[in-house]
Amino acid sequence: MLIKSCRLKSGDDELFDLRINDETIVAIEPAKSVRLFDQPGEEIINASGALLTSSLAEPHAHLDKAFLSERIANPTGDLMGAINAMESHRNQITVADTIERAERAVRLMVRNGVTAIRTHADVTEWNSLDSVEALLEVRSRTKDIVDLQICALLGWPLSGQDGKANLARGKAAIKLGVDLLGGCPHLDVDPVGANIALLELASELGCGLDLHTDEHTDVNRISLEDLAERVIATGFSNSVTASHCVSLGMQNLETQKRICEKVATANIGVVTLPHTNLFLQARDNHTAPPRGLTAISALRAAGVRVAAGADNLQDPFNPIGRGDPLESAALLILAAHQLPNEAFAAVSSTAKSVMGLSFSEIKIGGIADLMLTPVHSIREAIATAAPRSMVMRRGKTTHLTNT
Repeated sequence: MLIKSCRLKSGDDELFDLRINDETIVAIEPAKSVRLFDQPGEEIINASGALLTSSLAEPHAHLDKAFLSERIANPTGDLMGAINAMESHRNQITVADTIERAERAVRLMVRNGVTAIRTHADVTEWNSLDSVEALLEVRSRTKDIVDLQICALLGWPLSGQDGKANLARGKAAIKLGVDLLGGCPHLDVDPVGANIALLELASELGCGLDLHTDEHTDVNRISLEDLAERVIATGFSNSVTASHCVSLGMQNLETQKRICEKVATANIGVVTLPHTNLFLQARDNHTAPPRGLTAISALRAAGVRVAAGADNLQDPFNPIGRGDPLESAALLILAAHQLPNEAFAAVSSTAKSVMGLSFSEIKIGGIADLMLTPVHSIREAIATAAPRSMVMRRGKTTHLTNT
């Protein structure tokens, strides 16, 4: 494949030609040099000056809940309202229905430049392994266009005698082919016990963890520090991701620095989720409400990888969303004071790192996970959310509108 006349540097007018063999970039030359000639049988994509970047990633989705907004309302608009709405309407959700909605969401994200998704799947006493069954089928159907990781989101409690049934469901999910274990320690009656139980089970099963952590604005409750301390103390060697981490953003600077340094030492990746947390959090604060985001700058200053995701897509937890990581990047700029290049990294290179995936720069020898957007710069791409004209995963186009 030969991609002609693409822009490689954000804001730069120089155009380049780029050749791909199999899944690898094998040549890059200035377009004006005319050094890369069309080869017989080679697919030619004329970029017409569009910006070529790495593809995007969605590090935190709930595909089993996608597109339920019209069917299931959240009358209170907060987190527990969404949770209660989902549980009271479980009888309306079937495996077949979940497959249809989740696959539709995946294909929407792929058109928007996504080549990797990590989705959580509810694994509770109310729906057992139904979401797992559905998402495993979606992974099979879409394996040629996206890397789909599935995390079993266990119900609570998780510790003591009462937690045994939930942990057993986690074991069953991993046995079926789920990639990671997850849970919500901050919703557990014993958050520390939940951290211990999840780390022990993940160690036993040899899998990673992706936890919903401190999804609240209560400055007096924070389980992230305990999680980091336990990862360090136990020497847990598999990947650990802490998503949300909202209450960290409510701490004073000294406390943030202390906790962030522990998170960095534990090599925990953090995923901030501006869509859903801006919608759900701080509804009781009628004056100067907090933004519901984690302490991004303090985490980065400590060396923590901070990715960004959309979390929910048009469901009781978030009634809007376009399935486009550039929307998440835009919210990071507006609500978290991130600069455009930082925001783009959070939904591309850093997101893939947190997901345990390799990231290849656009260079000779790099893996061709690429995206063409008809813009001049990263800033313009985020600002306009221009439709992607091409998406490529491992050297194969998964979406193409302009040749």
